[in-house]
Amino acid sequence: MRKLLFPICAAVLLLAGCSETAPTAGEKKEAAKPPEPVTGETALDRMFRVARSWAPDAQVLQVNTITLSEVPNISPGTAAAWQATFVSPSAGQARGYTYSIIEAQGNLHQGVFPGQQQSYNAHGTTTPFPIGAVKIDTTAAYKTALENGGSDYDKKTPGKPISFVLEKIEKFADPSWRVIWGESAGTSNFSVYVDATTGKFLEKMH
Repeated sequence: MRKLLFPICAAVLLLAGCSETAPTAGEKKEAAKPPEPVTGETALDRMFRVARSWAPDAQVLQVNTITLSEVPNISPGTAAAWQATFVSPSAGQARGYTYSIIEAQGNLHQGVFPGQQQSYNAHGTTTPFPIGAVKIDTTAAYKTALENGGSDYDKKTPGKPISFVLEKIEKFADPSWRVIWGESAGTSNFSVYVDATTGKFLEKMH
């Protein structure tokens, strides 16, 4: 009898362990959480990692939000989709990328998706800059914009969508986030420039 005691105990313990970990018939699997909108810096970082494999010297030319009707944006400073253009100074080429949290119309694919590369010649009022110059995220830029006229504008025109553009223009020393009350700068009558390197308020546009 003593020889059988250990195998029997082991079998009992094994069954007890299985009964604790095995799911019951009434248990339901936890539903997968829907993807959440991301900040501009998060989307830029993910697109840049892919762009760097295209061009090791890739620099940022512009970043902007893409509004998706399928994903309501309840957290200003984030967006369901972003678009960026990178430049390779050594190759004289530019290439656009998108980052989206879902598959959507307009050739938007979940994750990072590269566009066609094009020739690039430096011209116009915007210039490329290294990604390391972007130290302020869109959530912080939005807060600064609220403190510098945005909050008052919100009260006058509630419910306006908030969009963002990142670029380096001639009038500012650093790249800047343009916080726009509206879907684009062309259709908006109020926006705020915030320094993307220091976080300082730069200018209001009406």
